[in-house]
Amino acid sequence: MITINPLANPKGVKLLCELCQKPAFVQCTDCRVTYYCGPEHQKTDWLGIHEKICQLLIPLRTPIPFLGSEEERQHRKQQQIVRQTQMIELCRTEGQKLLFEGRYDRVVPAALESLKFSIEVYGLSSIELVPSYLILGEASIGLGRLSQAEEYLAQAQWTVLKTPECPDSIKSKLFRNLGLLYAAQGNYPDALSQLADDIYHSSRVHGTDDIRTSGGYFHMANVFYRQNKLDVAFSLYNQVTDIWFEHLGKLVGQRTKTPAEPSGIGPAFNSGVPTDFDVLDEAQEAEAIQVVNAILDLREQQTVQTPAVMCKIYFTTAMLQFILGDMPKARDFGIKARTACESAVSSDEGTMSNLVEFLKAVERFM
Repeated sequence: MITINPLANPKGVKLLCELCQKPAFVQCTDCRVTYYCGPEHQKTDWLGIHEKICQLLIPLRTPIPFLGSEEERQHRKQQQIVRQTQMIELCRTEGQKLLFEGRYDRVVPAALESLKFSIEVYGLSSIELVPSYLILGEASIGLGRLSQAEEYLAQAQWTVLKTPECPDSIKSKLFRNLGLLYAAQGNYPDALSQLADDIYHSSRVHGTDDIRTSGGYFHMANVFYRQNKLDVAFSLYNQVTDIWFEHLGKLVGQRTKTPAEPSGIGPAFNSGVPTDFDVLDEAQEAEAIQVVNAILDLREQQTVQTPAVMCKIYFTTAMLQFILGDMPKARDFGIKARTACESAVSSDEGTMSNLVEFLKAVERFM
């Protein structure tokens, strides 16, 4: 809950706003370790990240007592670093999720929080700061603040250039953000070049057919679409659909497989529902929703639709809804996929069979 607690800064104590670093005159009354220049920034921070981390900040911002042995102090220090590292991951995941949801104004508090903790743990010049700079850069692009985005991305690029051992996964994200910046500026040739580098570095880590690489194809397709090069754009959209189709199919398969019969003496703890399956984290869920829905909308807007193509995107959407737990929508899109498959000139028997089994599974989970 957002609460306002006006305060007067004690003499000699400099309290700064969590978001803008200006003098603070408002305190969060829940955690009492976070301060703001006014209610507007308090509300912005609450909606962006503070609601999720309010209580987690208390042990992180409470001074470590000097009392105790050196061994105890070192143990407390290590615990503090573990908490800070967990906070970095939590804030970055939330920031990425909000990016995919298009809530760019709320991204900034989460990204700034992750940047602060990254500096505390790794120092000012570490490559570990780059993911936070990239989230801030992408949020700035989404808000139309391209000059600010350039500053964040320049900082990220400089850190990458002076770090020879920089992982390909970070290079991939940097090139993706540069591609998005150039696209926003209308510089499509450079945007495509950066996105190609994104795909290259992501493929080195994850492979060409991984959901973490598919974002590069998706943004490249968007650039071609803006240039009205629809054949190339839809070819890339097909590739993105195929990647998510395979990944979601795997997740659905894990959740619908028949559990092994319990064996041994004693009570059976198997409830009949599989629990050993992979999951999408919050950011991946948001990305899947953004990408799959965007491609579905584009496909449905076309005056000429290919049944086999529509079957694939409807089936992909149905499986995504299944993973999200919305069984009525999963059934509706599954039925649309079956209808499209039946209308195809050369019906794929394997796809039809999978659809029938999928719809049966949906009914079991409803």
